[in-house]
Amino acid sequence: MIVEKQADTARLHEISAGVFAWVQPDGTWWVNNAGAVAGDDGVLIVDTCATEQRTRRFLKAVAEATGDAPVRMAVNTHQHGDHSYGNSLLPDQTVIFGHAAMRDALLADPLIDGCPPIWTPVPDWGNVTRRVPSVGFQSELTLFAGKRRIELRHPGHAAHTAGDVVVWLPEERVLFTGDLVFNGLTPLLLMGSVEGALKSLDWLADFEAEHVVPGHGPLAAASDLPEILAVHERYYRFVLEVARKGRENGLTPLAAAQDADLGEFAGWGDAERLVLNLHRAYAEAVGGEVDLLTAFGDTMTWNGGPLPTSV
Repeated sequence: MIVEKQADTARLHEISAGVFAWVQPDGTWWVNNAGAVAGDDGVLIVDTCATEQRTRRFLKAVAEATGDAPVRMAVNTHQHGDHSYGNSLLPDQTVIFGHAAMRDALLADPLIDGCPPIWTPVPDWGNVTRRVPSVGFQSELTLFAGKRRIELRHPGHAAHTAGDVVVWLPEERVLFTGDLVFNGLTPLLLMGSVEGALKSLDWLADFEAEHVVPGHGPLAAASDLPEILAVHERYYRFVLEVARKGRENGLTPLAAAQDADLGEFAGWGDAERLVLNLHRAYAEAVGGEVDLLTAFGDTMTWNGGPLPTSV
């Protein structure tokens, strides 16, 4: 019942003529936003969803809004399954684009083959199979949906992940940020970089977008973006400061998180991500890598059990 109730709240919003955002409340673990851009010759899809049910619902809404126009292209903003597991439900002729690092990471992702009991309820992906982009790029790429210009850009460094891509429509001033923006929820940096995420904020601001589609959370207008980016900056600096003090005091990431006061961030969904973000900050400080099993084990300890999801 929870799955149906949550999925039923998803809506397709036309934010500019022929430009759509698929917003899935409540935006917590595995519940993402996606989008679609219609041109004269077909549709470009921005991300899919984690499960068969959610992706089919999204694609049906796009088909209804565009008069069943053919889906000719798609782009994944990064490799995480909530944005990519539904790729296999796109038409066979759809060309999928993504950053080269994103493609490699999705090829190596074990969760699509069976999700461990890190989350509760354990997500059921449904009938999806691994489908990676057939076109990879490193820095930027310009696509056209009819006469509509669509720019795919990488920030030049790791942030949320190593292969983050934003989708920018310069004429419409619409920016699909992927998970470089979590609007009102705790950002996740486990597979990226805290410093890189902090660095990406000025880069995002420089687009001067009028409409922003975050990877998770409500849509944002130009007037909302400065505070959204500012609160992200405060959170990233908070993570770095907790990590610095924790390392100085000989604390593990878990102990540092248990000792921290979340303050203004306490009300955000997925607050337990602090532990994962600290694991990343600790690893970055010494030039190491994160042990994912330890990081998620610590996060469940902090949370008092598996992490909640409505997928």
